[in-house]
Amino acid sequence: MDIPQRIAALRKLMACENMQAYVIVTDDFHGSEYVGEYFKSRVFMSGFTGSAGTLVVLRERAALWTDGRYFLQAENQLAGTGIELMKMGEEGVPTIAKFLVSELNDNDVIGFDGRTVSNRFATQIADEVKSKNIRFSYDKDLVDAIWTERPEMSARPVWELDTAYAGKSREEKIVEVRKAMERNKADFFLVTALDEIAWLLNLRGDDVAYTPVFLAYMLIGMDSATLYIREKIIPGDIKRKLDECNVTLASYERVYEDIAHIPGGKRVMLDGNSANYRIVQSVSSGANGEKPEILNLTSPVIAMKAIKNATEMENIRRAHIKDGVAVTRFIYWLKKNVRGNNEVTELEAAARLDDFRTEMEHYMEQSFSPIMAYGEHGAIVHYDPMESTGENNGRMEARGFCLADTGGHYLEGTTDITRTVALGELTEEEKRMFTLVLRGHLNLGAARFPYGVCGANLDALAREPLWENGLDYNHGTGHGVGYLMNVHEGPQRFAWKINGEIQNAVLEEGMVISDEPGVYLAGKFGIRHENLVLVRKGEKTEYGQFMYLEPLTLVPFDVEAVEPSLMTDRELELLNAYHKKVYETIAPFLSGEESAWLKECTQPIEKR
Repeated sequence: MDIPQRIAALRKLMACENMQAYVIVTDDFHGSEYVGEYFKSRVFMSGFTGSAGTLVVLRERAALWTDGRYFLQAENQLAGTGIELMKMGEEGVPTIAKFLVSELNDNDVIGFDGRTVSNRFATQIADEVKSKNIRFSYDKDLVDAIWTERPEMSARPVWELDTAYAGKSREEKIVEVRKAMERNKADFFLVTALDEIAWLLNLRGDDVAYTPVFLAYMLIGMDSATLYIREKIIPGDIKRKLDECNVTLASYERVYEDIAHIPGGKRVMLDGNSANYRIVQSVSSGANGEKPEILNLTSPVIAMKAIKNATEMENIRRAHIKDGVAVTRFIYWLKKNVRGNNEVTELEAAARLDDFRTEMEHYMEQSFSPIMAYGEHGAIVHYDPMESTGENNGRMEARGFCLADTGGHYLEGTTDITRTVALGELTEEEKRMFTLVLRGHLNLGAARFPYGVCGANLDALAREPLWENGLDYNHGTGHGVGYLMNVHEGPQRFAWKINGEIQNAVLEEGMVISDEPGVYLAGKFGIRHENLVLVRKGEKTEYGQFMYLEPLTLVPFDVEAVEPSLMTDRELELLNAYHKKVYETIAPFLSGEESAWLKECTQPIEKR
């Protein structure tokens, strides 16, 4: 079946179930950023493969909402499907909730799989449509009936992350969680986010692409803990260790039954931002007619895992040296081969970079799907080289830019880096834009600020050179990064937009965050410069504790694309100092030819 046929089949099922709307989100049962193949219902039903988007199917209309990272991609992939693109945040584009209330009639029914829809999202819709007495039907996965060749749900083995890498034992982490429960007077804490469970137990898995987690839930009491998981994926030695710290195993599917029988009068803490709607409804059902009290709070584990301990910080530095060697070698290889008229496609370049990483000790896998975008493809913020089509098939030429946004998981930590590489002759516009973005990147990376500052306070440092020229980019400037975990984590972030849905967390020592301004000119090129930085304590004065950002990423910027006349003396000093550190740290691990090239491209530059 093609996409229109799938939509037609869904509408038939909706009519049988008396549903006037059906909502299909991107999430799995845990609100994960990336999802396993089993959970890609929205991709199956729409053809849009971006990592963020929501499809709403009505009896006569269908629409898909996504954010600015994916506008160009969505336009291409939705063409001919009959699905309208709703560009989130653009003027005149309604929210999903407002769209539903405007399209539906009194007493209509909205259907969705309540295991995949977050409680927060469902509540937002419920608040908007309550004036029309619109009801939810959340216990049916209609897509499952259409998707006849649906992949199996992943069940890969779990493995242990030693405390030499994690820095804290699972027992210590569980004690910290119970202290948070005590502060909130909670009897139970229901953990639903996969990265939180993996971090808490010092375990990792392979059930989600690019994220070493496993499918599970966890219910923690003051003197007990239950891990809901498919027991076959837990090796015997890990079972014994979990038992020693009083963690009991139960089947993955049993969580809904167990939480529905929590006695009335108990207080259950959960995070409605990640907990799915069915989870919350199950807790709310109560045992014997008595309902427990739900404490809908931000999970305390989010902040715990975001603030890296001393062991993690030192390991992360080691990971970035390895990654710096791999990416530096790749840039040298890419320039040499493209300029030598050897055929290099985007897919081949992405594979070659992964080969360089694979040569590094303790490299595990890529931390996200690589973005290897040549020329105009760079203007698609989350471009996928797998989608290269046409005569050239993503073939690179000795002119213009290649934007390479990639990352890796090592036992020592997770990396994420973007470099925009000049492959040959550049236009004045390309050099100007490259330099404006680099100025913003350097200025944010050099920030000094008093403790208590949030990322929203600093975001303008990266955008100012672009704003001065009437330019901007349609994404945040920085996201948190986990430790051998999610490449995108909260609560830390650099973003100037402040609203009720975005948490602006204080930047704490130990947080890892990206610094990645960009500019994207549709049909021409895209530029992004990204380093990961570590929040550190600096000097303490009469004005308080000051903080700074330590650069973790150690890879040169392409000075061939820099126009020094557009930079201030301070910005040039920052660039030269960074390049000095890159050369001193990375050169000892390179071959003679590679080292000579790195020395040349990290030489101090001055205004002409």
